[in-house]
Amino acid sequence: MLRAAEWDHWYGQLEVAFGGVPEAPQERELWEALTERERSIGVWDGDVCVGTAGAFSFRLSVPGGALVPVAGVTMVGVVPTHRRRGILTSMMRRQLDDVFARGEPLAVLTASEPGIYGRFGYGIATRQLRARIDTDRVRLSVPDGTDDVALRLVAPQDASAACEAVYERLVPLRPGMLARRPGWERLPVLDPPGGRDGGSPLTCVLAERDGEVAGFALYSVKPDWEPAGPQGTVRLRHLGALDPVTYAALWRFLCGIDLTSTLQVGNRPVDDPWQHLVSDLRRCNLREQDGLHARLVDLPAALEARTYQVPVDVVLEVDDAFCPWNTGRWRLSGDTKGAACSRTDDAADLALSVRELGAAYLGGVSLASLAGAGLVRELRRGALAEASPAFGSAVAPWLPHGF
Repeated sequence: MLRAAEWDHWYGQLEVAFGGVPEAPQERELWEALTERERSIGVWDGDVCVGTAGAFSFRLSVPGGALVPVAGVTMVGVVPTHRRRGILTSMMRRQLDDVFARGEPLAVLTASEPGIYGRFGYGIATRQLRARIDTDRVRLSVPDGTDDVALRLVAPQDASAACEAVYERLVPLRPGMLARRPGWERLPVLDPPGGRDGGSPLTCVLAERDGEVAGFALYSVKPDWEPAGPQGTVRLRHLGALDPVTYAALWRFLCGIDLTSTLQVGNRPVDDPWQHLVSDLRRCNLREQDGLHARLVDLPAALEARTYQVPVDVVLEVDDAFCPWNTGRWRLSGDTKGAACSRTDDAADLALSVRELGAAYLGGVSLASLAGAGLVRELRRGALAEASPAFGSAVAPWLPHGF
C-alpha cells in the first residue's frame, strides 16, 4: 500500500516517466484525492520510486445495461533510467493477480501508447470519434420541437450536480461508460488556467424542457481573427442529452456561437447521431482513435455479466498466457435475458485469445472482423455467423473521459 507521505514523490516520478512536465496544482490535488493508495504500486530503487501503477474501483456499463465492477488501471509509468528491466511486466503481474483476488471480472485502461498492453491481454474495446466541423459551411437539420428547448449559461461548478444527474441516467444506455463515484464529478469541470491554450474558461450550457434539465454541454472558445473576419474555435469537452430534441438543440447552439467558424470535437461515440444532422459530413473532418482497452480477468464472470443480442450457444477455446486460469474451453450460452459460462470438455467452435475476447466484449468490435484478420479461428462451420452478432451492441460502446 502506498503511504500518504509517499504520494508526492510517487506521482512526481510518474510525471518524469511522461516527459517531466509538472501538472497544474489543481490537477495534482484532484488526482491525489482520487488515488486509491491501497491499489497503488511503487517499484523502488533505494529511496527512489522508478515504477508506478494504480487502479480505480469503477463500475462499467456492459451490453444489457448492467454495471460491472472493474479495475480502472491508471498512472502506469517507468522512469527512463529503468526501462527494459521487466518492471512494467512485474507491475502488470501484481496488479492482475490483485484484480482477480478482489473478484473484479474486468480490468480496463486508456493507453498512452496503444501497442504496449496487448501482450498483457488487453484488447481495444471502444473507439472515439474526433472532428473539426466547418460551421461556416455545415448546416444542421434539427427535429421538430428543437425551438422549444430552453438554453441557459451556468458556471460549470454551479451546474455540476445537474450535469451529473443527466450523465448518471445515460450510463446504462451505452456500454463502456463509467458510473462515477463521489469525487469524480470534479473531473469534467477541472479547468486549470495553464491548460486552456489561449481559450476561454470552461463554460456550461444547460438545456431544459418543461423546467427540467434534459441535457448539457461543457465547452470553451478560442478566439481568432483573420483579415476576412473572426475565425474562432469552439472546443467541446462533453455533451449529454436525454432525448433527440435536446441533443439537437445543444449541437445547433455549439455550431452557431458568434465569432466562431469551427467546432472542435475531441471525444464522441463513433455512431454519434449529430453525423446524421449535418449537411456535409466531409467538412466535418472525421478521425477515429482507440479509446478503452479491456481485459477479461475472470472470464466466466465477465461473460455472464453481459447479455447477448441473439441467442448463442458456443464453445470458446481461449488462450491466456498471462492469466492462465482463463485458458481452456468454455461453453457460453446466453440471450437478451442473461448468460451462463462454464468449463467444458466439448469440442471447441471458435478459438481466440483473451485479447480478442476483450476487444469484442463491449460489442464494438465484431468477432467476424477479428476472424477476417486471422485472430479468431472458426473450428465448427457456422459458429462464427452464430456468435458474432450475439456479441454485438445496438449502440457503439464509448468511454466519455479518461482516468
